[in-house]
Amino acid sequence: MRLRCARHKQLQHRLAKQNSNVPQPAPSSPPTPAPQKSIYAHSAFLAFIAARLLAVFATQVQAVVVAWQVYDLTRSPMALAYVGLAQFLPMLVLLLPAGDLIDRFARKPILAAAWGVGAICSALLWWLSGHGAAGVNGIYAVLVLFGCTRAFSGPALQSLLPQIVAREQLAQAIAANSMIMRGAAIGGPFLGGVLYALGGGELTYAICFACLLLGSALLIWLVPVKYAGPPAPTQGTMSERFGAGIRFIRSRPIILGTISLDLFAVLLGGVVALLPIYAHEVLHVGPQGLGALRSAMAIGEVSAGLYLSMRPFNSRVGRTMFIAVAIFGVANLVFALSTVYIVSFIALMIAGSADMVSVYIRGALVQFSTPDHMRGRVNAVNMLFIGSSNELGEFRAGTSAAWLSAVPAAVLGGVCTLAVVGLWSRIFPTLRDVDKFEEAALPGDQ
Repeated sequence: MRLRCARHKQLQHRLAKQNSNVPQPAPSSPPTPAPQKSIYAHSAFLAFIAARLLAVFATQVQAVVVAWQVYDLTRSPMALAYVGLAQFLPMLVLLLPAGDLIDRFARKPILAAAWGVGAICSALLWWLSGHGAAGVNGIYAVLVLFGCTRAFSGPALQSLLPQIVAREQLAQAIAANSMIMRGAAIGGPFLGGVLYALGGGELTYAICFACLLLGSALLIWLVPVKYAGPPAPTQGTMSERFGAGIRFIRSRPIILGTISLDLFAVLLGGVVALLPIYAHEVLHVGPQGLGALRSAMAIGEVSAGLYLSMRPFNSRVGRTMFIAVAIFGVANLVFALSTVYIVSFIALMIAGSADMVSVYIRGALVQFSTPDHMRGRVNAVNMLFIGSSNELGEFRAGTSAAWLSAVPAAVLGGVCTLAVVGLWSRIFPTLRDVDKFEEAALPGDQ
């Protein structure tokens, strides 16, 4: 028995020695992940961008021409306030049906139809431009109709993008989309001012009509939808379904804080509506100078957006957004106090860069925080807040300028923006402390 055990041990020792001389395979390293495809290589995204580029270009050209034309005909700051109010009120009224419709039906045809009606608005403004001061009330009426189209096009645009690109490229797509749109905002206002100086409203409105019509056609024929989720449930009334969207927003401090920060910061601090007054009475430049001032913010936005589309970041996003909004307020204060054209131009560029960083973070946080079947309603509320901060902000700026004059109104707005940043950082600590975009999503959100 002892002999067998000894032989068994000798055999094991011999086998172990032989195995030690056999070369062992190197431990396998984890597979290297395939490099992520650039967002600019996606044909669907490029077609979407081309269509939207035309629509935004037309909208920007039309905005600067309408503002200059109305102020040139009336020389009244309140007339500029009514331009913003005419576009905001329809958005407020149509918020509920727009958000519900976008969640229950295909978003692409809704967006194409909205741009088609926008083209009709440009054609009507084309016709009214030959009526002089007698056509001002007609311009307001057309702007009401144009505001109706924006009630549908804004939420549909924001809700359609996640159905075109994959989720892992959504933040990059938002940055690239925002940057390219701001590119249209550079050329649009400047070209609008030049075209108005050369050919009046007829030429500029005709170009707007053609761009909106072509953008609608491109969207329908060239943009496939690959990542559409299931439609929202149809149970209950429209009010009940929209109420579910409101309760969802209230339950997510990141969404509520993000969109309300944009609302109050830009509502109280925006200076865009005052640019015609500054161009006329403070900086003493003509319509070309006004167009360049409106383009200055877009230049800053495009510069920041180009960087973000190539090098998107995903850390300390909450704190970065608050810092960006604070810089926006300080830059607007510098513009408000400046009487030198180049200083005013640079201040608006810095404000635009800060705003682009804020737009990038806000857009990604809202998209990551919202499931697809809820995006129409959430983005409808988001667009209402954005519309409030822009159009209602124009009304606020116009009325403040009428009561206080333009410079004190602009200074007060910049101070209010900084106050909002400090207050919101305390009210929404969850938003302030969020680190990565993925932290905004609930488990199971798509």
